[in-house]
Amino acid sequence: MSTTATQPPSPQTITRFLASQSSVYGPLPSPLTPQSARSWTPPSSPGAGGHRGRYLWTDAFGVLNFVTLSRETAPGDDQGKSEGYLVLARRLAETVHDVLGRTRDGKGRLPGATEEEPLAGGLRIGKVDAGGQDGDGMYHHYATLWMFALRQLGLATGEGRWIELAVQLGRASSRSFVKREGARVRMVWKVGVDGRTVLVPSEGHLDAATGFVVYRLVGEAAGRMGIGEGVLRGETEEYRVLMMREGKLEASRDTLDLGMALWMAHFFRGEEWAKRLGEESMRRVPGVLGMVMKKAPERRLAFREFGTCLGVRCWDGRDEEAESAVEEVLTFWERHMESSTDEDLRPISMVMHAAALNPGGQLTYIVGLLQAQKLTTEQPSETVTWTRSRLAVEITYQAELGIAFQTDWSALTCIVPTSRSFP
Repeated sequence: MSTTATQPPSPQTITRFLASQSSVYGPLPSPLTPQSARSWTPPSSPGAGGHRGRYLWTDAFGVLNFVTLSRETAPGDDQGKSEGYLVLARRLAETVHDVLGRTRDGKGRLPGATEEEPLAGGLRIGKVDAGGQDGDGMYHHYATLWMFALRQLGLATGEGRWIELAVQLGRASSRSFVKREGARVRMVWKVGVDGRTVLVPSEGHLDAATGFVVYRLVGEAAGRMGIGEGVLRGETEEYRVLMMREGKLEASRDTLDLGMALWMAHFFRGEEWAKRLGEESMRRVPGVLGMVMKKAPERRLAFREFGTCLGVRCWDGRDEEAESAVEEVLTFWERHMESSTDEDLRPISMVMHAAALNPGGQLTYIVGLLQAQKLTTEQPSETVTWTRSRLAVEITYQAELGIAFQTDWSALTCIVPTSRSFP
């Protein structure tokens, strides 16, 4: 039997998406080809709005958005342009590693890193100031988002080196943020650029759960790409124990936390913890967005609200009440972004605006869904069709063989939610 996904983004949505992405990373090469993309250098002023133009959270969304643009450019329409966007994603990732994987003066790698393992020392946040209350350092939730971006880039390009880098960063981040004190294990929110000095000893509400989800996804990708079995398994289990502590999986009323909870829960929506977190979070969305819409623009933060919008569309973009609230928020900020968002917050706001319009690079990769799909011997084969960006992909399962063929997974990347229920 067959099922078809929701409709692909309209040309108008893609135009809005590209405008937001280009406002941070433009001008992009025109015409865009793999050759022209290789000569592109991510802008450094203001760029992503951080130190030397790089800010880890913003640039993680930048990479993901380029992956989305590559997929939305259907191969039959313009293969060169599609590959060009992946080259831009690679160029951005390399630049981030060259800046945020080094000391602020750029003269050396961070403690623990080597030429062979450049991310073994972690990655800096990219704060403009070196010290002070809002100075540079490392955040766990930034590191895990970058790990996820590297995973998506690796799967989209078929290049295992990006998965290997995500694994390096994962091991470094676990050492930095998970503190083992005898029988007690806890997490800290912020450490210094040395990866050791604790700057903020409290724990982020979602840090353990995000660690569990992202490390698990990276470990599974490493296994699929032949990098190794059981990669990050110990760290993943440690995060699982940490996230199961009381209060760590409660739906938030903070717009960014609410959205990121939906984002991470959608990967494993068939598991009880994720199902509960996702459903509780969705119930809160109309009320939370309704409250922020009553505030004056200058008392709101666009990028945090875009987090909720992104999360809703990852979890279930067919929820009419939630989707209506999302559209209201997006429309509001398209009118007020320039006048009501501080200049230093525009880059992070614009990339998250693009992702909220079309969270393609943040959604579940089709490979994972194929592996999760359960078939019985009474159903020796079935075909499931997804339509994405004018490209229909038909996958045939054979129960006795599992997935019966190999293909170019980079052409399949990820999907939008379908009417079919996947565990």
